Amino acid sequence: MKRIVLAACLTGLAFGANAESYTVDPQHTYPNFTISHLGFSTMHGMFTSTKGSLEMDRKAGTGKVEVTIDAASVFTGFKKRDDHLRSPDFFNAVEFPEIKFKSTAVEFNGDTAKVTGDLTILNTTKSVVLDVSSINCGKHPFNPKINEVCGFDAITAFKRSEFGMQFGLPAVGDDVKLNLQLEANR
Repeated sequence: MKRIVLAACLTGLAFGANAESYTVDPQHTYPNFTISHLGFSTMHGMFTSTKGSLEMDRKAGTGKVEVTIDAASVFTGFKKRDDHLRSPDFFNAVEFPEIKFKSTAVEFNGDTAKVTGDLTILNTTKSVVLDVSSINCGKHPFNPKINEVCGFDAITAFKRSEFGMQFGLPAVGDDVKLNLQLEANR
């Protein structure tokens, strides 16, 4: 029995032995979105407060990503609109202060990847796929205290109505394109 337990522990250690752990750099991470405004133009917005972590073993093709966005940090450059986006009509940032993404599967393809995961907005969780168009890792050129930095560009799309965000439909678009430019440090 002891041998079985020891073998299981060693197998568990070996599985995660090459995975590197990273912390999301909130100063260099930009979740941003676009949405149709009345069918006339495209409105752009971003979130200014993000945290998270990731693990990555590109050789084994495994990884995990967790990102938390502060819903109240929404910024479009127009205070009145930002305040409305924080209200119960949209993000309801007082009752639901966090937007979360947690991966369920990662598929690497060289310097790109597909990350499937659960996106939670307004306490509603739906599966989405982040298409990662670039992964760039290396030594930080200005900060010798950072072992390695990795940058990722990812995009996904979803319908806001599927998360219970109904205000202004159909005039204010239902289709949201979410871009995530993320840097993480090891």
